[in-house]
Amino acid sequence: MRLRRAVMALALGLASLCAVTAAGPAAGPPTDARTVAWSAPSAARDGQATASWAVPTGTVTSPDGRTFFTDRDGRVLRPRGLNLGKTDTVTEEHLAQLAGDGFTLVRLNIQWEKVEPHRGRYDTGYLRYLDRVLGWADRYRVLVLIDWHQDVFGPAFGHNGIPAWATRTDGLPFEPNPDDWFADYFQPAVQAAFTHLYDDPDLRAAQRAAYAKVAATLRGHRSLLGYDLFNEPFGPVPGNPTDPDDQIRASAALERGRLAAMYRRLIGAVRSADPDAWLFVEPTVLVGQGVPTSLPGFHDPRPGTARLGYAPHYYDTAVESGADWDPSGRFIEQYEAAIGRYPTTHRLPVLVGEWGPPQARTPGNADLIRRQVTSMDGFSAGWAMWYDCRADNGGGYCAYDRDGRPAPGKEPAFAPYAPAVAGIPGAESYAPATRTYTLTLTADRTTRRAWTLLSLPATAFPHGARVTVDGAGPAVVVGADGSGQAKVRLPAARPGTKVRITASAS
Repeated sequence: MRLRRAVMALALGLASLCAVTAAGPAAGPPTDARTVAWSAPSAARDGQATASWAVPTGTVTSPDGRTFFTDRDGRVLRPRGLNLGKTDTVTEEHLAQLAGDGFTLVRLNIQWEKVEPHRGRYDTGYLRYLDRVLGWADRYRVLVLIDWHQDVFGPAFGHNGIPAWATRTDGLPFEPNPDDWFADYFQPAVQAAFTHLYDDPDLRAAQRAAYAKVAATLRGHRSLLGYDLFNEPFGPVPGNPTDPDDQIRASAALERGRLAAMYRRLIGAVRSADPDAWLFVEPTVLVGQGVPTSLPGFHDPRPGTARLGYAPHYYDTAVESGADWDPSGRFIEQYEAAIGRYPTTHRLPVLVGEWGPPQARTPGNADLIRRQVTSMDGFSAGWAMWYDCRADNGGGYCAYDRDGRPAPGKEPAFAPYAPAVAGIPGAESYAPATRTYTLTLTADRTTRRAWTLLSLPATAFPHGARVTVDGAGPAVVVGADGSGQAKVRLPAARPGTKVRITASAS
């Protein structure tokens, strides 16, 4: 879950009523135009699917070294969404609203303690629940990333994740810190529990079996993107747990050794039941403070090309501790510098599994939201914001206010975007003041035959939008299921052509 200050003495800190028009190159008059009916979305509460289906089957690496998801048509996919399921029961309404708001991804938090509350006895009711959630996601065409979640190891320490029966403390003390839950990670009992989880053969085997059980239960769902193998990994910190140098040394040793070995075991466990799901590895939380990961590369035993990805989190320590964000701390610049080398070296798509401040009503935190969305457009293949819930005035980490509107300051996460691009994505922007969305792309071999999808949610275009295309010759623009999407195809675009797609308020 969210990063807190105790680990960070470091301070390093995604039809019917709107005119949609296609235009030719900007230098001359339109070479073709088409108008269709399209309406603002109804949050899919009629129970119908809300988006054209786009499922990652491969990757492509752009000239700047960034690796994107691609579908069977070769389109670049850019899933965006929210986290869900940590402490609440996911309902069909959750998936309907999420899809209706233009999102195409949910990071579904699950815990080993719920899968196997008693050793060797799986909770069939919980497994059926997970299967239902993915069935709803199939219906609403939302991708699901299963997040094997833990916070401070598990319920033995008042948190969640690893079952109590799999918690071994060697009798060491545990004194919780009521003011800073993350500090609990440094308690001797918690450090011992992580060591045993990584090292004890019987716990290793039990963890592998639980992962294989869930993979066998959920395989075959079209909505299943894959698995985030271990949320915010942690481990023993020899020496002084509050010393930054000791933290960095311990993190590097964990990533190179025990954690890497765990990931290899869990990759094998999922692959024993499901050859197709994507598998994501996470670094330790120090990446959020500008410390590059020391994880090695991993082998995917599936037939054909690998389906592996990198799923870091994107949190600012000071903001997590209650401060209003201060750009002078250069958090974003340090994070981007730390995040780049590993996925570029191993050609992995980056999916930011968690991000977002506790609240964005203050000027600095609202600015942080805007800048993080722009930042992730520059290095990631997709993201999931923390968290899909409602609160008065958008308090806490909730993405929505009590009435189901975007929480104050968090509106940029609900902005229009392109979930699928037939070509190489370029710059993307949305200007709330003028309600204007712009996407640039470079045409490639997919551009003439495949559709680029635009998510144009009612939060941005409550009365619909007009879509224009410049730089590609004749274009076809149509609505999509009355769901707040438009589809654009460019049958005359030559590879290498720069294309500009603009959606503006009607």
